[in-house]
Amino acid sequence: MNAKIHPSAVVEDGAQIGDGCIIGPFCHVGPKVVLGPRVELKSHVVVTGLTEIGEETIIFPFAVIGEIPQDLKFDGEDTRLEIGKRNRIREHVTMNTGTAGGGGLTKVGDDGLFMASSHVAHDVHVGNNVILANNVALAGHCVLEDQVIVGGLSGVHQFVRIGRGAIIGAVTMVTNDVIPHGLVQGPRGQLDGLNLVGLKRRGVARSDITALRAAFQMLAQGEGAFQDRARRLGEETDSDYVSEIVAFILGDSDRSFLTPG
Repeated sequence: MNAKIHPSAVVEDGAQIGDGCIIGPFCHVGPKVVLGPRVELKSHVVVTGLTEIGEETIIFPFAVIGEIPQDLKFDGEDTRLEIGKRNRIREHVTMNTGTAGGGGLTKVGDDGLFMASSHVAHDVHVGNNVILANNVALAGHCVLEDQVIVGGLSGVHQFVRIGRGAIIGAVTMVTNDVIPHGLVQGPRGQLDGLNLVGLKRRGVARSDITALRAAFQMLAQGEGAFQDRARRLGEETDSDYVSEIVAFILGDSDRSFLTPG
């Protein structure tokens, strides 16, 4: 398989090690683990459980990947963790498998950056190109869509959804759903605007940004309940970006929404 495994590493029988993998000193790989091609475990990394890691992901020292959920209802059932391609998982990161009550799967997409000591709990679904800064904690059953950024020392309440392209400021507690492209900040997270910097960096057309600004104002100041404003917005817009926000607000949710102040 052309893998490089340090003599001090423990790779248990049954583990599937892809071509070109590098497993450094004092790592431990469990018997049900699948490592894709060119995965690298730096040193002192634990990968266990029913865990599959996609190609070219790099995991740094003292990360623990695939351990059982921190959920008292967990009773030893077989649940899984799937991690996509080209992720960078830094020191002391923890990612847990799912629970039977939550669908049995924790899933992480491609091209993410999980900075030191961040935590991905059971049954969380994380999209592509997501960044969790240092010490971010995602509670169970959260959903983070693509291109979300969460600032350091922030926490996300269980079952919260964070829409595509949203940004969460540092030291923020997010207790309710965040609309796509939203900007949330403050000790008890408040929806303060749009992630305009992120939209511009991704090359979103000025016409769409203008439409998003107008949509945000309507959501903030329009008449009726928040979801009623979103329905009217959906009837009036021809912007795909605004339609994405409307669909998110009108979709299934186990939490209420952070609404514009």
